[in-house]
Amino acid sequence: MAEPLVELAGVEHRYRARKADVPALGPLDLRVGAGEFLVVVGPSGSGKSTLLRLVSGFERPTTGVVRVLGDAPVPGRDVGAVFQQPRLFPWQAVAGNIGTALRWAGVPRRDRPERIAALLDQVGLAALGKRRTWEISGGQQQRVAIARALAARPRLLLMDEPFAALDALTRERLQEDVRSLTGEERGVVFVTHSVDEAVFLATRVVVLSDRPGRVALDLPIPLPRSGVPADELRGSADFAALRGEVAAALRAVAA
Repeated sequence: MAEPLVELAGVEHRYRARKADVPALGPLDLRVGAGEFLVVVGPSGSGKSTLLRLVSGFERPTTGVVRVLGDAPVPGRDVGAVFQQPRLFPWQAVAGNIGTALRWAGVPRRDRPERIAALLDQVGLAALGKRRTWEISGGQQQRVAIARALAARPRLLLMDEPFAALDALTRERLQEDVRSLTGEERGVVFVTHSVDEAVFLATRVVVLSDRPGRVALDLPIPLPRSGVPADELRGSADFAALRGEVAAALRAVAA
């Protein structure tokens, strides 16, 4: 069996407080392989964002082991991240934001223009490279953030509710684009509160229990990844059945 991109073994995480430590997550055992689009859902406070911080290396587990590509995670290495807010550099143009990520990734200056053009085309912004970030819409800014996260060609992409602040139509369009970001070598871990978004995007959905977050449901999503229009997929009986199963698990852990 191929080595997983992400492995959590016996992971627990607690936050220190004055009176007593606050349990946030675990015990948790979880593996994510290349080609998987894992979507994590759960009630507020179930440890979804904590899970991403552990995988990204910004937090260390209180107990247990987290491995990314076989090693302890190091912030900024092998992992791209997209957050709720784009966090772009307003003093740079769209292309400049991506160019900075390429520079950090060690891409030679002579190769950057071609890579920038390819990334902008991948996220549907080929004509906007010279625009300032404050001249484009919120959805377009989030596309820039996705392009920047992909600049170093990471094996793993972490996404923490990246569409939460967008209107419904823009959100659906970006979902359709992001759904194709996995591949033979890359995996995605995506956090959301939306059951519909989870089922549409995922190859697999994990539902976390209320604090401390534990796996309450680990559900494969065997929906077609291509060849079916998005509206048809969202309206299918299979989609509705899977959505119902995830929603029922969420209601159970929130009860």
